[in-house]
Amino acid sequence: MSKQGHKASVQVSPGEGAFGPIYRSFLSPEQLVERPHEGIHTMYELMEEARKRFGDKKNIAWRDIVDEHQEQKVVTKKIGDEEVKETKTWTYYELSPYKYITINEFFKTVDEFASGMHQLGLNQKTVFNIFASTNVSWQVAAQSCFRQGITFCTSYDTLGPEGLQVSLEEPEVQGIFTNAQHLKVLEKIIDQTPLLRVVIYDGEADENILNRIHSKISGRPNAVLIHYDEVIRNGKQNMVGPAPTQGKDVACIMYTSGSTGKPKGVILTNDNLIATIASVTMLLKPYLNQSDSYLAYLPLAHILEFVVECYMMYYGIAIGYGRVKTLTSNSVRKCEGDLVAFRPTLLVGVPAVWELIRKGIVSKVQAASATKKKLFDMSMWAKSNNIPLFKQFAESVVFKSVRAQTGGRIRYALSGGAPIARETHQFLNTALTTIIQGYGMTESSAMCALMTPEFFCYGSVGCPMPSVEVRLVDVPEAGYFANKNPAQGEVWIRGPSVTQGYFKRPEITEEAITKDGWLRTGDIGQWDEQGTLSLIDRKKNLVKLSGGEYIALERLESTYKACNFVSNLCLVASSDAKQPMAVVFPREDNLRAALEDNNKKDIAHLELSNLCHDKVVQNMMLKKLNEVGKEAGFANMELLQCVVLIPEELPLTAAQKVQRKEVEKKYADLIKKVYP
Repeated sequence: MSKQGHKASVQVSPGEGAFGPIYRSFLSPEQLVERPHEGIHTMYELMEEARKRFGDKKNIAWRDIVDEHQEQKVVTKKIGDEEVKETKTWTYYELSPYKYITINEFFKTVDEFASGMHQLGLNQKTVFNIFASTNVSWQVAAQSCFRQGITFCTSYDTLGPEGLQVSLEEPEVQGIFTNAQHLKVLEKIIDQTPLLRVVIYDGEADENILNRIHSKISGRPNAVLIHYDEVIRNGKQNMVGPAPTQGKDVACIMYTSGSTGKPKGVILTNDNLIATIASVTMLLKPYLNQSDSYLAYLPLAHILEFVVECYMMYYGIAIGYGRVKTLTSNSVRKCEGDLVAFRPTLLVGVPAVWELIRKGIVSKVQAASATKKKLFDMSMWAKSNNIPLFKQFAESVVFKSVRAQTGGRIRYALSGGAPIARETHQFLNTALTTIIQGYGMTESSAMCALMTPEFFCYGSVGCPMPSVEVRLVDVPEAGYFANKNPAQGEVWIRGPSVTQGYFKRPEITEEAITKDGWLRTGDIGQWDEQGTLSLIDRKKNLVKLSGGEYIALERLESTYKACNFVSNLCLVASSDAKQPMAVVFPREDNLRAALEDNNKKDIAHLELSNLCHDKVVQNMMLKKLNEVGKEAGFANMELLQCVVLIPEELPLTAAQKVQRKEVEKKYADLIKKVYP
């Protein structure tokens, strides 16, 4: 129950049989939200509203790469009984200060780029692809498509040739925007995409790659290989008016990162995107304002980042573009990292980012003096227990230095993409800022539920969005029932922000969406006492062990990942085993420090690949992980039977989610040696 005395959701229809009651947001019990206000039916109209209201505000910022610095480090490897020293090279960027332009200047570039696209024969009958890193030019390309009514599809810039080919072939793409560094990937599959005739790129490209791509497309009708700046120049000389579409028309086809196989193209209309932005506006209006600023660094090919940026533009909030590799000051040279340089008040991250930030803070605390360690621990305790006098000291002195690492101004942060570990959530909420969780997917135009400060609690993903209604459905084989107390089951959602289906994939559309419009999310949820939704796990991640009990792999992983010895991990479970096991990519610095502290100096200096094969290290990791599990109250069947350590990052999707099937396949031989 909120301070105002109402719950986060309202029941609008009773449950029956396997189907639980239908709930809506407390903000939209009578009618689901479709648009921020009358007169806005398309993304073009939404952005024109932003232009009209905030045109003179310097709300778009970025940094240029000034220089690259190479640094060499000597590492020690153990080959047999011999120690071998090897020199490795790391590259660090030196960046300019942030450069700002107004919203009017940004949309002037959009007008020119859109006119340039028109000159290239790209129109409402063609599909355009954006295969680029998160930056201003990505948004220029997308907003230009909205202006001219061109459907665009997205490809993660980390996709390999096969994934890119799917997102070019399936929608019959005729034009693409990419970065110079990604042209080599495009070159590999351009022969298999004969309809692609317009290639636009930014940055400085290798002349040999340009020549090869040019020769491959030169025989195609109206083929062009052209620089981004030239498209803008051509458009400036040949301006055309907008040609927007209607709300029901397809705005974009968002291709998933392919974590479970072939990437799927999710069809999103203007109506879908507008409804989501309208509901975010309604839900967050009491908390955000036009003096806020947002650091953008997640992939724009991910629906969450794309919708958040469009909302920020519409609401008049400044956007500064950063890079994952340059967020912190440790990862750049002769300049500050993006967080300190831009000093955002708002930040969005996936659990992997929050784990990295938490572990970075913990490492600095552990390296400090005994007095400073004790002061930090006391400050955490005082704030967690709301001790007034010491809490004030902790906020103004102890935590001030922690917050300085992220620019010192963050008011709210959003965690999405997967559940955040409770320990990490509590730690950062105390030491850094208020972190709210959200829940969504590409199929829901990013948002199904969102926590607000009014209903803040750990473990919850918050209130249903005002643009959707939610119900739970029985999963009897796993013991989840939607009409029992607590109500648990598969989360189904319906509403104007939910997709109509997958592009040219009727069979999976039929599997995912019911005839009356319910999207089967595959997530297992639970209604909480205050009407908020919590996620228990993914339906596909429920695994039955040899004792007949089900365990929820994703829920367990989110807790085990909080272990300071872990950079990343993936759980594997078998019906022939009593417990799961973990494939772990270790957090090298913390692991070595622990070995030193435990008088294992003869092991601590070994190359990481040798550490991973050492029995002492494996046992230490297993013991530490199970300590974390026991502290979290895990049942015996949820603790780990064994571990496999690997000296490399696990296979990830472009959205930074672990590819479970790929992990099991890639490390099958190592797993079989120890499990089940």
